[in-house]
Amino acid sequence: MAVVSVASGAQAATVNTEHSLAQLTGIGIYILEVDTSELQAGDTLEIRLKTTCRPTDDLKDAKVETISGAQVDKNWHSVPLPLASGDQIAATITQTAGTGRTFPWNLMRM
Repeated sequence: MAVVSVASGAQAATVNTEHSLAQLTGIGIYILEVDTSELQAGDTLEIRLKTTCRPTDDLKDAKVETISGAQVDKNWHSVPLPLASGDQIAATITQTAGTGRTFPWNLMRM
């Protein structure tokens, strides 16, 4: 199965602001990758993936991960999240503590 990048970029985080990385609709299995190599002691990053259960539903948290301090594993990967026809996925980050950092990211679809 091919893996393709469907959205990517680099987000400069403002502390305590939720930043939208991407919002997509489409059949597939999605994985978010975030480069956390800039995190230092005292920094905390919250990564959220939101999905719809049905095409007419609102986006709701499907996976929330909180990462603090310098990381041994520099590239964080989400669990694979499947989407059916018409469903949506959204990815956001919020840096909740520390010095605002820039986070490269990539949303992939299988």
